[in-house]
Amino acid sequence: MPVILETDSRFKELDEYIDSVKEKSGMLIGVLHRAQEIFGYLPKEVQSHIAERLNVPESTVYGVVTFYSFFTMKPRGKYQIKVCMGTACYVKGGNKILERLREELGVEESEPTKDGLFSVHEVRCLGACSMAPVVLVGERDFYGRVTPDKIPHILNSYRQKEAKNNED
Repeated sequence: MPVILETDSRFKELDEYIDSVKEKSGMLIGVLHRAQEIFGYLPKEVQSHIAERLNVPESTVYGVVTFYSFFTMKPRGKYQIKVCMGTACYVKGGNKILERLREELGVEESEPTKDGLFSVHEVRCLGACSMAPVVLVGERDFYGRVTPDKIPHILNSYRQKEAKNNED
């Protein structure tokens, strides 16, 4: 969803958060985290807005966003799928897992699906070599000994979760 400052209700939510912060100085990283939760990423318009609201230079905001790897200036899927390409995972078929995910989702590296649900990211190591090849969805859902044939099942479990959430 593109960011349009004048009409985007997400800015109101961000402003409410900023207003709730008692001490504005030193809160840049916290505000950026909240903004990324709200918007899904930190485009230039959001960075400019934060700089103005916190009374800090835009260059400072940009510097923080580009320094820390957990911030992104590009949209990502709601469910970020990380495929380990460390040595053990690669040798045991990590590249085939990555290919199958891209094929199933119709996306390239780090690009979100059209529905914004998924994005696929190649990572160097997830620290679970004994379960190679490994896939991590979000920050908690580890899948070990993944085969290309397991990919549709993994994706469908998240699609079903979303469908259930949309019913509520």
